[in-house]
Amino acid sequence: MTSSPLQGQPAWQPDVLPGYWQQTIALGPDPDGEGALVATVVRRGESGRTAHAVLVVHGYTDYFFHTELADHFAARGIAFYAIDLHKCGRSRRPGQTPHFTTDLASYYGELRRALELISTDTGGAQVCVYGHSAGGLIATLFTDQLRRDSKLTTHRVTGLILNSPFFDLHGHAALRSAPVSGALKALARFRKLAVIRQPTEGGYGTSLHRDHGGEFDYNLDWKPLGGFPVTLGWINAIRQGQLRLHRGLDVGVPNLILRSDHTVAETATPVGMERGDAVLDVTQIARWAGCVGNRSAVVPVTDAKHDVFLSLPEPRAVAYAELNHWLDWYLTRSPSPTTQHG
Repeated sequence: MTSSPLQGQPAWQPDVLPGYWQQTIALGPDPDGEGALVATVVRRGESGRTAHAVLVVHGYTDYFFHTELADHFAARGIAFYAIDLHKCGRSRRPGQTPHFTTDLASYYGELRRALELISTDTGGAQVCVYGHSAGGLIATLFTDQLRRDSKLTTHRVTGLILNSPFFDLHGHAALRSAPVSGALKALARFRKLAVIRQPTEGGYGTSLHRDHGGEFDYNLDWKPLGGFPVTLGWINAIRQGQLRLHRGLDVGVPNLILRSDHTVAETATPVGMERGDAVLDVTQIARWAGCVGNRSAVVPVTDAKHDVFLSLPEPRAVAYAELNHWLDWYLTRSPSPTTQHG
């Protein structure tokens, strides 16, 4: 069984994950000149009318594969959807630079299209947007933009969940200074595809994949162990998004922010990365969490990894328990989104 597609869109097709379906969203030509862009929405199970749904937005060097997370939402009666953004995972086409963009707002169109698809598929479910790492920053900025455009009610967005959101640059304080941010912006205009960080050997991915010391199985072409190269254009897009966040946003909906309780160094082997965030400085997440809005619940999870739901079993169970605690309130409250202009 497949549901009717949006006008001009293909029907749902079987996904690479058994029991999942996908639909491709055509986005037109790439403004950065890398061909036609598409995004891919992935759904767990069959469609049907439901009151609540979640839309998951992945981070950098990532795509949707985490069926345990999907099962958890489904067990709470929440229809599960995820999106592989353009040039990411299922959506990357030959000749395209993985995950490349020069403006995080370039994702807003496909996210709105995904919300329209979910509404059609579920009969108008309320949607909680979920973002991890760079996806957490994107989801935050996007939800704030919906509020500014008075579109939260239109798209029935009523909640936001952030999993270790990328709220600031990791590393020496000088990297976050105004002069460096200005220089980065200037350089990105002329050398947007210049690589400023090559993939690492080993690294965080070795603590995740089942062939390298972790528990999880995923496509190493779509999520390589050492990550994809980081370009000037992409990191400038991230930095400009972070600076918008730092000036203060209001997503207009209740939000849950999960993170590890401490940061650890990224190493060539899983040793030392099993308990702690090896990608971001968690103190920065804590510092900027107050810029999301005024209805935030911020929860540090002891010994969690960068993706708290890919942690070792004990901290992972705590992360799910904290998610359940927030969902208990969220689902019974049936919150209505704020529609005021920013």
